[in-house]
Amino acid sequence: MIYQHRVIFGDTDQMGVVYYANFFRFFEASRAAYFRSLGRSNRDLDEWGIGLPVTEAHCRYRRSAHYEDLLDIQVSIPQLRAASMRFVYRIEREGTLLAEGFTVHACVGSADGRPRRVPQPLRDVVLADNPGADEARL
Repeated sequence: MIYQHRVIFGDTDQMGVVYYANFFRFFEASRAAYFRSLGRSNRDLDEWGIGLPVTEAHCRYRRSAHYEDLLDIQVSIPQLRAASMRFVYRIEREGTLLAEGFTVHACVGSADGRPRRVPQPLRDVVLADNPGADEARL
């Protein structure tokens, strides 16, 4: 799935360059858009009684993004484990790679914060959209 983001002034520093930490905000926005593209949302997580906190995050910066750039953010889930998942991101501007990265998310109970299995409805839509995903049912 590709999510588009237009860089606003608030994303940038005084020189009009996107502040490096905002790439993680772009990752988050693309994750939410990804869930919506699957017919799901973060509200489903609430209904299932789970949260998906970030346990690891990485971004490799290749080129700067600037005010008014239209960014294409590709997101996928190449790895789905029993109680976690890995999202991979690729941010481009007109076909030029600007950044790539990933986040790893634990599946935990929203009431107690303890590890939980990824709910089957979520597992089903993720695997249908990512047929080559490395899946482990531990």
